[in-house]
Amino acid sequence: MNNHTDHPLGRRRFLGLSVAGAAAAALAACTNTQPAAGLPDRVMPTDPLVADYETRRAFSGKTVTQKITAGSVQATVAGKPVTTWGYDGGISAPTLRATAGNRLQVALTNQLKDVTSIHWHGLALRNDQDGVPDLTQDPVAAGAGFTYDFRLAHPGTYWYHSHVEMQRERALYGALIIEDPAEKLVYDRDWVIVLDDWMDGITGTPDDVLKELSAGMSMPGTSMPGMDHGTMSGSMEASPSPSGSGGSTGMGMKHMLMGSRSEFLGGDAGDVSYPYHLFNAKAPEEAEILTATAGQVIRLRIINAAGDTAYRVGIPGQKLTLTHTDGFPVQHQDADAVVLGMGERIDALLTVKEGFTPVMALPEGKTGQALGFISTGTGKKPLPAVLPDTLDGTVVDGGQLKADPAVVLAAKTPDRTYELKLTGGMAKYDWGINGHRFDMTKPFENAFDIKAGERIEVKFINDTDMWHPMHLHGHTFQVGAGGARKDTVIVRAKQSVTVIFDADNPGQWLTHCHNAYHAERGMMGVFSYIK
Repeated sequence: MNNHTDHPLGRRRFLGLSVAGAAAAALAACTNTQPAAGLPDRVMPTDPLVADYETRRAFSGKTVTQKITAGSVQATVAGKPVTTWGYDGGISAPTLRATAGNRLQVALTNQLKDVTSIHWHGLALRNDQDGVPDLTQDPVAAGAGFTYDFRLAHPGTYWYHSHVEMQRERALYGALIIEDPAEKLVYDRDWVIVLDDWMDGITGTPDDVLKELSAGMSMPGTSMPGMDHGTMSGSMEASPSPSGSGGSTGMGMKHMLMGSRSEFLGGDAGDVSYPYHLFNAKAPEEAEILTATAGQVIRLRIINAAGDTAYRVGIPGQKLTLTHTDGFPVQHQDADAVVLGMGERIDALLTVKEGFTPVMALPEGKTGQALGFISTGTGKKPLPAVLPDTLDGTVVDGGQLKADPAVVLAAKTPDRTYELKLTGGMAKYDWGINGHRFDMTKPFENAFDIKAGERIEVKFINDTDMWHPMHLHGHTFQVGAGGARKDTVIVRAKQSVTVIFDADNPGQWLTHCHNAYHAERGMMGVFSYIK
């Protein structure tokens, strides 16, 4: 990899190269490691320090291997045939399981016509395995393969997904469960729940959505600087949303959602209208059913893999006991519902009652539902239409929880503090950080330089009218003093969230909004280790 400011092999440029040309350019990029005059000497993914830190991670001596293939998929969503992209021939990818201390080897074969990669969301892993094309690795070319190989440092609920453009908005994602060899939580079994908002092959493609959103709200002959969902929805005629996703789609707009509001999220809830919300790749009418016995304790491992939707998850009339967020333990809290932003995970315990227990995921600020059931084999399964359309009472999100004392970071004065102002809006769809829209061809432009061993304080300051789930690769941070340990946190409109983390994993690490469309339009940056 190159540590010049101008990265020679941007993603879109790569797509235009021949295979031979791309290989030659990639080789040149990865072998040029001398910094340009006056620029920092960056710790690139191929630096020996990255391998050195990998050897410091505990290793049990066991290696878990998995083969996985990315390709075109013929599937059904809510009974409708769709052609999309997924892993191993389906829209429900294999759940990978291993134990903390194991070595994980995943051999990816790319049968797509486009390049791809796999990002291991939430993991503190070696930088050259993080799966970010043109920053930590070369994209995996069509017809080629790549074997990811790294040690698993921390137990918890994680997931994996493509980190190439809008591929995650199809079905290129799956769950990764890392068991704790010293597990203290008492439960009978777990249930992995992956939530997603779905439109691919139904109302269009993710690329269609991005193209529409990227045009912004401006219309010929109309000047609307600074418009957001709220002001826009009251200023023009709207047609009904094809998805019933809350709010409406604007005049002449097929995918852009307007008037979708959430008091919990502090304003606009989402940009995109979706026809379906899925629970383990199934619509409510074909809901997955987990068979259990009354009195059993189930550990729910909930993952929000959506592109533009937060989910409020709960069980009508029964509280959940929240135990972990983003893989790390928290002080247990009972709640009627928990809200997960895109990229977040929550672990929760529930005790099974007799009959059918609906586990509901309501799209925050939108209409519809994702749904699964726990059944003891008695009673009658309720129809989705008769279930409540709200989950009220005590409602929290992972960023509002408190860390278990065992994982609270030691008190230390920050060595560096960075303010990351979240900027942009719907009018021009010009999302960015500190007014800068990220360009993968120049990844170190406006980078946040850090050094190994430092305590870093980050202030996410949301200057926009919409919430953003901000994610950091390769690390977990602590929310405030004693808050939860996380890698993705909700930052509400016009509010700020301060986090701290230890710079203990050298390399080049993205930070970005986990709204797929905001990230693709530029709300990204790089925390860059320098020597």
